[in-house]
Amino acid sequence: MTDAEIPLETQLNTETGRVRWSELERHFARGVVVRVDAGLDLVTVAAAFVRDDEEAVMAWMTDGQIARATAEDARGWHDRDPDLWAVVAAPWVLVQEPASAD
Repeated sequence: MTDAEIPLETQLNTETGRVRWSELERHFARGVVVRVDAGLDLVTVAAAFVRDDEEAVMAWMTDGQIARATAEDARGWHDRDPDLWAVVAAPWVLVQEPASAD
């Protein structure tokens, strides 16, 4: 099976991984880190970015479920250095902090 035959969601799922914030700081400095709410499926969001699905992306942004990472986000991640889920949907790096197990 060639890359062209692999469904986008499957391909993105294989490219998703856990990373520490320290590994993502340089991407934040470039302004390309997007925070994804823990209630959303990271792969679904990444696929919408890759497909340029403006309607879905704008709906999530309007609902506050996705947003460009802020300096406050970066400070919190820097202080705690949590494991984050991340995937690249060029030029964006989408990151998601797993829901807490409260």
